[in-house]
Amino acid sequence: MSFLRDLKVAVRSLWRVRALWITVALTLALGIGANAAIFSVVRAVLLRPLANRDEDRLLYVRQSMPGIGVENATFSVPEIQDMEPSLKTITELGTFSTVDFTVVGLGTPREIPAGVVDGHYFEVMGLRPVLGRLLTATDDGPNAAGAIVLTYRFWSGSLHSDPSVIGKRVRLDSGLGSRMATIVGVLEPSVPYPVSTEIIANVVTSPHHLSATMVTGREHRMTEVFARLAPGATLEAARAELRTRYAAITAAHPDVYKPEHHSAIGVTRMHDQINSRANTILWVLFAASALLFVISCSNVANLVLARTVRRESELAVRLALGASTAALRRSLLAESLVLCGSGVLAALLLAWPMVAVLGRYAARFSVRADGLALDFNLVWFGIALALVAAVFLALIPRLPAGDAPLGAALTGGGGSVRVTGGSSRRLRIFAVMQITASFLLLTGSAVLMRTLYTLEQTRPPFDTTHVLAVNLPVMTYERTPQQVQDFYHEVQRRVSTLPGVTRVSTGFSVPWRDEQGLDISFTFAAQGETRKNGLDDWRAKFRSVSPGFFETLGVPMVQGRDFRDSDKEGAERVVIVSQSLAQKLFPGQQALNRELRWTDGVMKFIGISLEPRRIVGVVPDVDDENIIPSPTMTVYQPTDQEGWQGRLFVRAQQDPYSLTPAITRTIHEISAEQPVERASTLADIRAEVLTPDKLNAVVFGGFAAVALLISVVGVAGVLAFSVSGRTREFGIRMALGAQPRDILKDVLAQGLAIAGLGVGVGVVFGFIFASGISRFVTEVRLPGLLAFGASAFVILAAAVIASAVPAARAARVNAVEALRAE
Repeated sequence: MSFLRDLKVAVRSLWRVRALWITVALTLALGIGANAAIFSVVRAVLLRPLANRDEDRLLYVRQSMPGIGVENATFSVPEIQDMEPSLKTITELGTFSTVDFTVVGLGTPREIPAGVVDGHYFEVMGLRPVLGRLLTATDDGPNAAGAIVLTYRFWSGSLHSDPSVIGKRVRLDSGLGSRMATIVGVLEPSVPYPVSTEIIANVVTSPHHLSATMVTGREHRMTEVFARLAPGATLEAARAELRTRYAAITAAHPDVYKPEHHSAIGVTRMHDQINSRANTILWVLFAASALLFVISCSNVANLVLARTVRRESELAVRLALGASTAALRRSLLAESLVLCGSGVLAALLLAWPMVAVLGRYAARFSVRADGLALDFNLVWFGIALALVAAVFLALIPRLPAGDAPLGAALTGGGGSVRVTGGSSRRLRIFAVMQITASFLLLTGSAVLMRTLYTLEQTRPPFDTTHVLAVNLPVMTYERTPQQVQDFYHEVQRRVSTLPGVTRVSTGFSVPWRDEQGLDISFTFAAQGETRKNGLDDWRAKFRSVSPGFFETLGVPMVQGRDFRDSDKEGAERVVIVSQSLAQKLFPGQQALNRELRWTDGVMKFIGISLEPRRIVGVVPDVDDENIIPSPTMTVYQPTDQEGWQGRLFVRAQQDPYSLTPAITRTIHEISAEQPVERASTLADIRAEVLTPDKLNAVVFGGFAAVALLISVVGVAGVLAFSVSGRTREFGIRMALGAQPRDILKDVLAQGLAIAGLGVGVGVVFGFIFASGISRFVTEVRLPGLLAFGASAFVILAAAVIASAVPAARAARVNAVEALRAE
């Protein structure tokens, strides 16, 4: 009951200093709310178990060839067949290939991301159906019936959880052929990996997967491999066994696995692989929120300590009247609990919307972050933080000594406060802690802001504002290859006649958006060129474009000519190359009319001829993968010679989006089933790619701004408290001839000293943290001198501003009144 009485007294006492109460509550709300929200996201994305059965036994197998810049080469069917037999640490392997199907029979035809899997995939992944069944080994083989499983998200979102879809027949068009398939089941909610798929089909639904090129092509890699660890086996044992098996495979085929490729195989747990992109950014964000919590607690500690020192006479009187030290501590704890309880309530209100914002932020890095909400289990986490903070705040103040003269305590009037050296030191230590943490956050934010500024200021070498990119996936159902080509020709002809359209062309990939298409590169050799190292062929990006593509994007010809309508199948094979390729292979020479031929072993599996091709043009480098362009070696082929289409580019006079309805209507007049999707300007596509960098800068910048604001308040509070404690000193100094400007300089110097010390400590800790983390996380880079200098300037400027009011107050001290109080 006595503690309840202490709580009532604490509420009445704090009500008299409502400004302090509100300041402390809001400060703690920022610190606790940010931590609760961040930890909610971290727990959901990084720590929550997967839906997969026995997830600790689920592995992801990856092949890499860093010598040619390939971090994940996936696998070919022969490689999987060589790797799988008689494994002792692995029970079985499951395979997954990414395929975009155009689905006809489920409403409006549209292209959807899909996966083609073998019959072991779902057993390896440890997943279950919520409706119907999943694919099994009976669905394997070229004579099996086409079968597909819907993902839960697609079924519940696009099909409104309709149970009648089970047994429905649909047509799947993959651009290389069409197949009919039956919907056999709906997959339980699970993490879609390696891509966000909407349907998962058996191998027979993809004609390409049944072709000899897929089955026999060792270099035709397009399959992800998953594995299930055998009972009792360890991850290290599985790695060792697979590396041994892989070494035997590479030794048996030296023509495929060249030494300079540095081919390797890696094995990781599925949980770690899924979180690989989000892991670094979320833990860094969690560290930032921890710094904000330190700043909040330090600031609150300063406020509470200052209040306790001001109440020293009151506490001394209570001690003299018989109150025990424990009772005084209990009353301080009661006040701290009221303050921190108010802070945690405000924190929960703040954390609710913050989780939604951070969830959208984390979704850029992890598929597990979609649809996040505040985890109410973390209410206890917030309460625990509040209790820790309350106990901390109750124990920090130094109580008056029991044998201190009561008279001294009762004569502390005159508008000043008796400040002990210990109290003053603690106030300054807390202020330095705030400045240090703020400096670290501000430096990190400065690095991100500089990166974003560089990205924003870099202009691509082609027009992005007036060019509309539209997905027109290839439809081969009841069409010959020539009819497919005729369809795209007719689309270009009709769309080019629409009012407001200046140029139309087609291609295979949209800049920055089609990751799979943009990642394609092949080895080649050219007439009269010097090989890269005297042994190896060169490697260039592969692009397939129609005549007029460069004019559509506003890319001028450097030499030679553009493709023509006569550059078609049966005519002389021609290519256009990038300027970097021409200069690197033929320095100081003419690239035009030289012969170039593909030498990549995968060509024979994908229908591209190895015949020589004549270089008819040279264009500036067009880096369509990276926001900051770099020199690129690219070879362009005409779409009419070997296909590879699916994207429409329209150059408009005014707003390209105003043309979208007319373009869609025109295409549907040619083919009613043709999907017309994802119409977007290249400028907006580029902006979408920049979104993660913008989010990084905004989130960390927001944290840094809040931390700086709290720190400014903290420094101002320390100096104001110092001024109130030194009123008599200032009065005496002015009575002895000191000028107001001397007092002003003195207080400003104190503020700058606190800020300077905090910045110095921050620089040391910044280098230590960045150096330590960079050993384990390669993405972390040391901030440059500019980031450190800019952050230090902002901190010192803020310290001057924070010091201004207390300094002005000190300069206005009336010497006569100060001495009379003495």
